Amino acid sequence: MSKTVLIVLFFIFFSCNHGKKEPVAVVVMKEITTPVMATTIGEIPVPEGFKRIPAPAGSFASWLRVVPLKKDRTVYLYNGSVKRNQSAQFAVVDIPVGKKDLQQCADVVMRFRAAYLFSQKKYNQIAFMDYSGKWYHCPEGATSATFENYLQNVFGWCGSASLEKQLKPVLDFLDIKSGDVLIQGGFPGHAVTVVDVAVNESGEKLYMLAQGYQPAQDIHVLVNPMETSLSPWYGITNENDIITPEWRFKKSNLKVIFR
Repeated sequence: MSKTVLIVLFFIFFSCNHGKKEPVAVVVMKEITTPVMATTIGEIPVPEGFKRIPAPAGSFASWLRVVPLKKDRTVYLYNGSVKRNQSAQFAVVDIPVGKKDLQQCADVVMRFRAAYLFSQKKYNQIAFMDYSGKWYHCPEGATSATFENYLQNVFGWCGSASLEKQLKPVLDFLDIKSGDVLIQGGFPGHAVTVVDVAVNESGEKLYMLAQGYQPAQDIHVLVNPMETSLSPWYGITNENDIITPEWRFKKSNLKVIFR
């Protein structure tokens, strides 16, 4: 583990479920202050010996790679204030967070998928379920304004607990793909999106994660606090736990809905 890790596994009282609060294990890194050189997720360099897995044109994986990044690494909250923890992010996604405390963790998962399908004009595939089982469908032929209003409604009624019910498990973690989701649904709960995957000649895979958090804040690509030589990529180790800067997942938390 890098000496840049300042504090390991301490507890703060944040969650990702619209106002719920609960202690969460966190690893805090030294804040990165240099400008981001990559302009998209797909331009973030891969470690030596690895190459990005080919993504077909028009696929969700290829769409995720062109998600734009800001030069500034600062994460801002929905109200314009600076997030207290500025050590979790490798880069900040250039997608507006909005002016309300709505676009949190699971909402970012839904935002990514819905925005991809909207760009493909696949309106009938944009649908999310709330915890009671009610479905929210995007209107056919939605304009950009209608789409944003639809998402605000989804963010208000759906969260990690309901999204997890909508997802299917990935039975073999080695089958991880872009667009998959690490999720622990609940009150609190958390979810992050696998936004890229790379592989070497031996078949060893690396993956990259992006998240939103609570309160609503800029979407950001996560650093790897436990393997800083790979950061922001994560290796597939023999360990069952996946420790991100602000949440601890299990490999069994890997889910899919989008293949």
